[in-house]
Amino acid sequence: MSEDKKIIFSMVGVSKTFPPHKQVLKNIHLSFFYGAKIGIIGLNGSGKSTLLKIIAGIEKSYQGEVVFSPGYSVGYLEQEPKLDDNLTVREVVEQGMKDVVDLLKEYEEVNLKFSEPMSDEEMTKLIERQGELTELIEQKNGWEIDSRLKRAMDALRCPEETEKIEYLSGGERRRVALCRLLLQEPDVLLLDEPTNHLDAESVQWLEMHLQQYKGTVIAITHDRYFLDNVAGWILELDRGEGIPWKGNYSSWLEQKSKRLDQEQKSESKRKKTLERELEWVRMSPKARHAKSKARLSAYDKLLNQDSKQKEEKLEIFIPNGP
Repeated sequence: MSEDKKIIFSMVGVSKTFPPHKQVLKNIHLSFFYGAKIGIIGLNGSGKSTLLKIIAGIEKSYQGEVVFSPGYSVGYLEQEPKLDDNLTVREVVEQGMKDVVDLLKEYEEVNLKFSEPMSDEEMTKLIERQGELTELIEQKNGWEIDSRLKRAMDALRCPEETEKIEYLSGGERRRVALCRLLLQEPDVLLLDEPTNHLDAESVQWLEMHLQQYKGTVIAITHDRYFLDNVAGWILELDRGEGIPWKGNYSSWLEQKSKRLDQEQKSESKRKKTLERELEWVRMSPKARHAKSKARLSAYDKLLNQDSKQKEEKLEIFIPNGP
């Protein structure tokens, strides 16, 4: 199976209930392909952030299973990222490329050792290790780390790299955390309101970056333009159920409109049938004596049918982007 058609993780019967009896997720069965770009939408309190936390492994109190394919990594941008106040902006951002930073550090240490006295055997081992490190760094494009860091930090309007985290505002912390996460390049990228505290140019850069992102992206956002430009799927959370729709936000609106029209037609037919049956039930016992038992049973069944509660509005409120 090609990489872009590989299922990277699945949710099997996932449910979540908050005390005392508020169920926000109800028996969700979904599979996610590698490389899919998914926007999560739903009313406030519908469980969007809870779903991301379950996928990220942060929320562990739920029913069902989240099954990942072996060897895949997950990165999560929460609404209030936790950063080490003792570090600088540069040090936090570098954590996203820790493997490359560690390789470069060892490469420098190896080069310094060449000035020390050593045996021929030690020299041979050192040269071999230098070659291995060079190959690994080139595979990860490690020689370009400074320019990559600078491009991402500039695009997201991060504070000066020498600034201490403890002095940053909440918005600045989010931009630094987002920059670190994007440089980390996890296979599954979970973003909770990624466009918050970003200006228009930064949002545009982020959209382009995510469009080209190789891994799976799952985002919660109230920026409908972001959803239109990035999402290839919409996951709607509606009364606990997870309903996938193929297409971006505008496509979801069109499909949702058609679905609600169909539901309204079905409900209208059901209402008319109930009215007819109600007239029959109100007739005198003698007039409706024939076949009364079967018909009353059918009426009760129709009356108790689980008709889905209609949403007050078609469009979940997603305000304009910046």
